[in-house]
Amino acid sequence: MMAKIRKAVVTAAGLGTRFLPATKAQPKEMLPLLDKPMIQCAVEEAVACGIKQVIIVTSLGKRAIENHFDRSFELEHALELKGDEQLLSEIRSISELADICYIRQKAPLGLGHAVLITENLIGDEPFAVLLPDNVFEAQVPIISQMLQVYDRYQSSVIAVQRVARDEIKKHGSIEPRQIEDRVFEVLSLVEKPEPDEAPSNLGVIGRYILTPQIFPALKLTAPGRRGEIELTDGLALLLRQQPLYAYEFEGTRYDVGTPFDLLKASVALALRRADIGNEFRDYLASLSSDDF
Repeated sequence: MMAKIRKAVVTAAGLGTRFLPATKAQPKEMLPLLDKPMIQCAVEEAVACGIKQVIIVTSLGKRAIENHFDRSFELEHALELKGDEQLLSEIRSISELADICYIRQKAPLGLGHAVLITENLIGDEPFAVLLPDNVFEAQVPIISQMLQVYDRYQSSVIAVQRVARDEIKKHGSIEPRQIEDRVFEVLSLVEKPEPDEAPSNLGVIGRYILTPQIFPALKLTAPGRRGEIELTDGLALLLRQQPLYAYEFEGTRYDVGTPFDLLKASVALALRRADIGNEFRDYLASLSSDDF
């Protein structure tokens, strides 16, 4: 029987500096992929895996995230008056997605620190971690795929993807030992190595299933070069106590962490949308070199 993960952590405390000035007064995580904020995609992915308790790590100036997942009675009333039942149902469903609570990261101390401050909310049980600036399309949600690996090995699992060597410096990199199709035992891992120092081209990609033993490991993790506690470094310490596994997921990943990447993801998703895909495809085809 597949292990039951009840809780997920969604990290949303970053400053979003790569999206300035758009993120001066709104959270990066509320930037839309077409008509849906990227953080909603992460919460929906967790819910699709049967997770109903979501902990969102925020920071100063992120109140818009809380408002998005709350009820909006004035908006709902306006939609009722218009008779727009379909949109009204969609808006109401956002506030009913999950049991969501929030905790603030009071200083930008890294992903590992963001996970660490959820310890009292997580307790002594395994949990999922989702980074909203990675969005996935997959027949089976990525966390559900990873849960099958967790169920077999009963230890932490990280999602990985093969990336170009010159891109590995944007990710954690693992030293792998393949043990079955798409599954690797992690022998070592390093945060954002230079291409010639990376142990492999398998990059760590924004989805984790972690045992509660990650918390004492993170407490012992020294800050890195930028003064931040890296989750990858915490996992390296955890590796001394228990096995760590990596899963090469099945599906398509969209990196939405920069304006260009967000634009690429928006175009790809728009072309797949039943309501606008054909019209958008015709528009792109109508463009000539004179338009650029």
